Amino acid sequence: MKKLASAVSMIAASALVLSACGSGEGGESGSDYLACMVSDSGGWDDQSFNQSGREGMENAKKNLGIEEKLAESQGDADFGPNVDNMVQQGCNLTFGVGFLLEDTIQEAAEANPDLNFALIDSTFSDADGKPVTIDNAKAVVFNTAEAAYLAGYVAAATSESGKVGTFGGIQIPSVTIFMDGFADGVDKFNEENKKDVKLLGWNKEKQDGSFSGDFENQGQGQELTKQLISQGADVIMPVAGPVGLGAAAAAKEAGDVNLVWVDSDGYESTEYGDIILTSVVKQISQAVEDTIKEGTEDNFSNEPYVGTLENEGVGLAPYHDFEDKVPEDVKKKVEDLKKQIVDGSLVVESESTPK
Repeated sequence: MKKLASAVSMIAASALVLSACGSGEGGESGSDYLACMVSDSGGWDDQSFNQSGREGMENAKKNLGIEEKLAESQGDADFGPNVDNMVQQGCNLTFGVGFLLEDTIQEAAEANPDLNFALIDSTFSDADGKPVTIDNAKAVVFNTAEAAYLAGYVAAATSESGKVGTFGGIQIPSVTIFMDGFADGVDKFNEENKKDVKLLGWNKEKQDGSFSGDFENQGQGQELTKQLISQGADVIMPVAGPVGLGAAAAAKEAGDVNLVWVDSDGYESTEYGDIILTSVVKQISQAVEDTIKEGTEDNFSNEPYVGTLENEGVGLAPYHDFEDKVPEDVKKKVEDLKKQIVDGSLVVESESTPK
């Protein structure tokens, strides 16, 4: 298996949790266009990338007048049946949400050249892991290291203990790219301010750190966060979808620990806004809607979409409740760093940077 998400055999569609909706408001150009989406095991209400993908579908339904079908995966074994069901439904475009669906989406695309497919958070590759191009499949990926770099700088600047932390769900590129950027942002703060803020939970050089093992077990996220807190971390970035809610519960209980959320603006998407310093945001929703729009206009392309700070596909969310707690000089520095990344004078590097 070239990735954790092995393609499973196509079995009866009874494994589906499927919902279908008719045409929404909008123009007539998409009224006969069927866009479909399969979640990974985190589910549609993960306050993270699955939820953001679904929002993109809802926006496309409203703004483009398309029809949609959604399939929520309860586990890896659902990927194959869910994608196969979309093929049988004749979906013009089928999205797989998350790196774990890479094999399944790739197999479906290669077997159905008359239909289009898109994969969020991963590119396509051969059995040796080398990139491949598929005529009818688009990769929708995000250079989150750029925005996480800014978050790492803010986390280090606002830490009172001199220790910050991070952990991931599964050690895959779409997770570790956040952690790499975060680590470099902490290092940048230390370098410029002659400080020694420690990062717990991830060693970028060794590509080694703490992982919960999945994107569902909130209890494990809570335990990992408690461990980081016990080691002194007072700002923590969980990169683990719904597992991050366990981290939030542990931080809230601790009383003096704040979080950096990922994927969506956690202040708006979770009930833990009062402890969320900022969020590293991926504009998945907009990327989904834009990709569907291309399809409705018969302009679907297999050219990858790469979200960056420059095209606003990734970004740092507002500080919200922490607006008055983040020093003005730190805010200014973060804006300066952002400009440097955008103009290319500062390059944030990660082994997982999308190509």
